[in-house]
Amino acid sequence: MERRDLLFVIPARGGSKGIPGKNIKLLSGKPLIGYSIDMARNFAKDEHICVSTDSQEIKNVVEGYGLQVPFMRPCELATDTASTYDVLLHAIHFYEGRNIFHDWIVLLQPTSPFRRKEDIDAMLSLAVKEVDMVVSVKRSSITPYYNCYQEKDGYLYKFMDKGYLPGRQSAVDRFYQKNGSVYVISVSSLKKMPMNDFTKVRFFEMPAVFSVDIDEPLDWLLAETILNNGIVRY
Repeated sequence: MERRDLLFVIPARGGSKGIPGKNIKLLSGKPLIGYSIDMARNFAKDEHICVSTDSQEIKNVVEGYGLQVPFMRPCELATDTASTYDVLLHAIHFYEGRNIFHDWIVLLQPTSPFRRKEDIDAMLSLAVKEVDMVVSVKRSSITPYYNCYQEKDGYLYKFMDKGYLPGRQSAVDRFYQKNGSVYVISVSSLKKMPMNDFTKVRFFEMPAVFSVDIDEPLDWLLAETILNNGIVRY
């Protein structure tokens, strides 16, 4: 069902260093960014799906995929140090300048191709008025109590004291990490503060296989292996 209160933003900066041309590289015959576009189309019409890019090549691929790119991202928002916060505010201001208003942004990073419709459905059900953001997570395989260290004078020191935790597994069960797949963000909250300052953040746990985040060549190989073996089907 279409949700007009939602703006889907897919940020796709050019100039990937780990995997050149990553966002438009073919993964099992489809441009990587196409997985996010297809998912967004389950919820919104194309006019509420925004690919924010600085790359003419990415723009050409996206429009060849049938989705119009509403603007080219300004140069100052296309650097390695440009924040997602500023990119999202830029998109909000673009649409509001055309009298198009949204209550929520759904941020879909193109490097996470394996999210499911039911994941986003569940996250949208958690996005209520008093919430700043709903973020997708996966269960952490490590814990700062047992597995994280800092260096001091050439020696390793535990990052945190394990304190009351009785064992490693008990500690792991208590920790999650963002998987980078889906962020459902209150527009009103975003206008007040950056996402890192949000205090009312709900979360939705996704299985590890659907939490693959493609950053390096090894991640790409993993994604291809998952698809080629039918572990995830599209």
